This record gives sequence, structure tokens and C-alpha cells, in this order.
Amino acid sequence: MASGSHNGVSPVHHHPDYYLKDGNITFLVENTLFRVHRHFFDRESQFFVKEFAKAPQEGTSDSSAFRLDKVTTADFAKFLWVWYSPSYRRGSQSKDYWLVILELSTTWQFPEIKKLAVDQLQTLDIEPIEKITTYDRYQIDRSLLLPAYKLLCKRAGRMSIEEGEQLKLHTVLGIQEARERAIRSAAEGGCRSPTSADADDEELEKILIDVFSLKGHGTNRQGAPPPAKPEPVPTIKTPKPGVNGATNGNGSSASGSNQKDTNKNGGSVCDPTY
Repeated sequence: MASGSHNGVSPVHHHPDYYLKDGNITFLVENTLFRVHRHFFDRESQFFVKEFAKAPQEGTSDSSAFRLDKVTTADFAKFLWVWYSPSYRRGSQSKDYWLVILELSTTWQFPEIKKLAVDQLQTLDIEPIEKITTYDRYQIDRSLLLPAYKLLCKRAGRMSIEEGEQLKLHTVLGIQEARERAIRSAAEGGCRSPTSADADDEELEKILIDVFSLKGHGTNRQGAPPPAKPEPVPTIKTPKPGVNGATNGNGSSASGSNQKDTNKNGGSVCDPTY
């Protein structure tokens, strides 16, 4: 609904969903008035606490609405949805929706909403280049990027010039170093003409953790550490006599020797044809 002009500039309107009768703080975004509950802003954002303190009378009515710049009406409505969603379901929104919430929560210093946005983004399929650049831009825990780093290391071919320009230099150099170390690891494992994709997953993770100095890498998407694995109980194996009376601990079978010779002569654990 229209509510006349604001400061004699242009007609302003009440937002159809977020101009609440029991609201106690009014915001003006572009030409739209939002009236919501100040409690959320006071409770969760030091940015707004300081801004409200500078002008205590602003936001008390439509004529004195608290103006928000550098945000669109649509994006502010998306941000308010976090508190006022009628369905209490978070997973129904798209990547772009959560990216808006991530940006505003970072700009306005809402740490809990930022954590929520990151948790939701972690459940979505995002291309590794986009994910790395996004997490770098908003200073999100890099340990959450381990799967994205792995995808870049394991895919065929190097990253393109366009992709490299999107990433920071230390990321490009780190991926290159990790790929080279993964190739060496696969070669040491007996792989002929190895690529970085041939490296063992666990070994590649160790390489990436070392290259990027990742901390807290042993966590799941929600940040909780995985359940601890029980330590193996040591056992003592009793040597069994061979066909000629020799124990297995003192010698190896002919077939085992032949297998080792095959690997030495060019067999590859990466190529199933050997």
C-alpha cells in the first residue's frame, strides 16, 4: 500500500509481508517501508546497536524511518525471512538466496545468521571455483574448502586462465603444489604415468591440509567432530609352517615373489590391466 511521499521525494509503500502491526522499528529501503521487531537487531548485531545509538529517534515512525542504503528491497526481505519464515524450513531456498543472506549478515555483523548461511551453503552443490572465491571473500573457515580443493586436484587438466584469475595467487600456487605432490605420491605407490587423480584420497587430504595449513579439518558439515575410531587391539600372529616346513615369517611364497617382480617390472596399481 502507498503511504504518500517520504521527505517530499517520492511515494513510498509498505512491504506486503514485513510491515507488521506490532513492529517497533521502521526501515526505509529504496521506496519501501518495513516495520519489524527491533529486538532481533539489538540482540544479534553490534553494527545496529551502534547505529541506533547515534540516532535514537530514527525508526520510531514512517516519517522518521531508519534508512538503509546499499541494499535492495528484495534482498532485505530475504534477510528478514530468516526470522519470519512461516514454515521453519531452511533447506528450501536456493544458493543465490543464501548468498544474499551471507553478504548482509557479514556487512551488518550478524554472526549467528552468518553461521546459518554457511551451514546451508555447505549442503548445496557449488562449483569449486565459486565456493573458494565466496569463502575467501567472506572470510569463512578454509577447512570447509577441503572437498573443493580435492576436486580441483583430481580433475583432468589444469585450471583455465579465467579460473586462475578468479582465485587468489596463493590458492593457485597451493593447488599446483598439491597436484605435483599427489602425482609423486601416486608414482611412489607403483602407478605408471600417474596424474594427481591417481593419488589415494586420504593421502591427498593430508597433502592439502599441509599445503593450505587447514585447521579443524576433521569435522562434518555442521562443524561437529566425527566419532572417534576405536584404537586397534594389538595381536600376535603365530607363524604357520609352510609346505616344506618353513614358516611364513621366514620366507615368502613363490606367487608372492612373482607378484613383487611384476610390480617392479612395470605393473601399476592405477591400471587394472596389469
